[in-house]
Amino acid sequence: MKKDFTMFIKYDRNLIDNKVRPVDQLNTKEILEEVYNSLEQKGYKPINQLVGYLISGDPTYITNYNGARALISKLERDEILEEVLKTYLKK
Repeated sequence: MKKDFTMFIKYDRNLIDNKVRPVDQLNTKEILEEVYNSLEQKGYKPINQLVGYLISGDPTYITNYNGARALISKLERDEILEEVLKTYLKK
């Protein structure tokens, strides 16, 4: 049997506004938009999936597609809710 010596390199960065930036430099809004887009591309209802994740904390509500699960796990759920409420209430 022939061995496969293919090397995979995982980069921890994301493409936002045509610029490659480290994930730790993305803000909450950018992360939520990326996760939302990934969920939508996979055919899920993004709002339902995000609400399920925020309520339960179960990461399987978020797809692995485009690294969305790893991306959202960089944020604490209470921080996400805080940002959403601040934006919604404009405070």
